[in-house]
Amino acid sequence: MLKLKYLFNDVNLAEMLLKNWNYDETSLDMFKHYRISSNAIYPFRCEGRTQLLRFAPISEKLASNILAELDFISYLRDNDYGVLEAVVSNKGEKLVQVETPWGEYFASVFERVSGVQMNHTDSSEPIIYSYGKALGRLHHLSSQYTPGNTKRWSYSDVLDWIEDVLVNFPEETAALMETKILRDYFASIPKSERNFGLIHYDFEYDNVFYDEESNSCNAIDFDDSMYHWYAMDIEQALDSLQDCVPPEIFNPRKQSFMEGYRTEFDVSDDLEVILPACRRFANLYGYARVLRSIAESWDNEPLWLSNLRERLIQGGLEKSVCFGKELK
Repeated sequence: MLKLKYLFNDVNLAEMLLKNWNYDETSLDMFKHYRISSNAIYPFRCEGRTQLLRFAPISEKLASNILAELDFISYLRDNDYGVLEAVVSNKGEKLVQVETPWGEYFASVFERVSGVQMNHTDSSEPIIYSYGKALGRLHHLSSQYTPGNTKRWSYSDVLDWIEDVLVNFPEETAALMETKILRDYFASIPKSERNFGLIHYDFEYDNVFYDEESNSCNAIDFDDSMYHWYAMDIEQALDSLQDCVPPEIFNPRKQSFMEGYRTEFDVSDDLEVILPACRRFANLYGYARVLRSIAESWDNEPLWLSNLRERLIQGGLEKSVCFGKELK
């Protein structure tokens, strides 16, 4: 998540960045449908097709991570995987670095994928089966992937980043202990092509689109991808599924998801054992991001910002319940 000061809508900044690409000027009214979280996303059209401008301050991102993300997306598309497509700028670049009056920014543009977000479906068994199948196919392709000149960061790099964040919060002793517990735990888990590779990390309902015509799923937002155990993606997907279906049908839908997954990729023997550690990793990472995001505060904050801050603090407290406890 971006720092709170970057969550304000800035149409002028978005338009300045977009001038690096072709676009239909009459479509800029679509900017009102923007969203900002870990990036700012502004929709527009080019030759009638909906595209998405994505940008963030360079202080919030690593260029190597973005370039590695774009390379992985290209690899997936080359292998007929349903994934968003990067659009090159007027200078032929997929990633643009721009100096603006508001600071220096990274920006990219993507084509919109086909289908509807999973949370706009009825989550029927066939759809959830396709959801699992898409994740299994992603992991199958990842297991055969060799990165080019740039490599995405790993879970270990993320733990390093979390420790760097926590340096600024000396009172967060439980979070720091949790970092050590997870580092020691994952160091004890063997890695192989079957269980470890480049994962999506956010393969959740709002980042997966179901295409009824092809009965398949398309994935977006690889911004948080990292090298991790494939179980991490499964845990995140099942957690999202549990939040989006009634409790009484979760287990049957989980079974459909895993059946779809297994048609594309084998489930490793250590899956069930490692899932609790994956949940705690997600909680810790989310907690550290929130800490960093809300660290600054200002007088006379707008109501929406104050409310968001309170929701983030409450969510952080819920994530931190298990910090420092023994991981079995």
